[in-house]
Amino acid sequence: MKKVSKNFNSKKMKTQKSNAVKMLISFSFVLLLLFNACGRSGDAPNKHAADEPKAASKVEKPKMDLQAAILSDNLEIVKQHLEAGTDINVQEQMSGSTPLITAVTFGKTAIAKALIDAHADLSIKNNEGATALHVAAFFCRIEMVQMLIDAKADKTVKNNFGATPRETVMTPFAEMKPIYGMIQQQLEPLGLKLDMNEVEKNRPVIAMMLQ
Repeated sequence: MKKVSKNFNSKKMKTQKSNAVKMLISFSFVLLLLFNACGRSGDAPNKHAADEPKAASKVEKPKMDLQAAILSDNLEIVKQHLEAGTDINVQEQMSGSTPLITAVTFGKTAIAKALIDAHADLSIKNNEGATALHVAAFFCRIEMVQMLIDAKADKTVKNNFGATPRETVMTPFAEMKPIYGMIQQQLEPLGLKLDMNEVEKNRPVIAMMLQ
């Protein structure tokens, strides 16, 4: 009986790791597409923008695109977008990433808080089916996970690979470290910074927070 249980757990771990690999390869690819597109145009069509015209705002919309402002950690420009009535739930066409998901990915805590306080939709998924909470959990951003929990983000929602936010941190770190390294290498030019020691230390904490 113990052998059957051990085999089952081993198979489950392998499945989780396989799903994580698929998700992260796809995730990193679409992020690269997203930020290449971001550099080309701030007014490209999006999947989540409302069709009806918005009421005129007294505050002029900044020339810098919201996603670009997040990448450059420009909280002031982000606040100007909020005051101007910019749609903060816009999903980028190629990745499905919202401004909040971008802020969480790149560790822009103050910007993520501003977006959450502005009632950003926490349920929107990117093209991999990941919500902001999935991304915050995977990158082990404790403060952001707590902010999202406090804002009532759904802890049970599953991504396209069948994983909840908690399940993204359940695979042993030793098996995931090369994947984190790959993501770091690919997205470092865009400003991603990962401290592997912090990630390893925070993974079990995130798992407990999401129970």
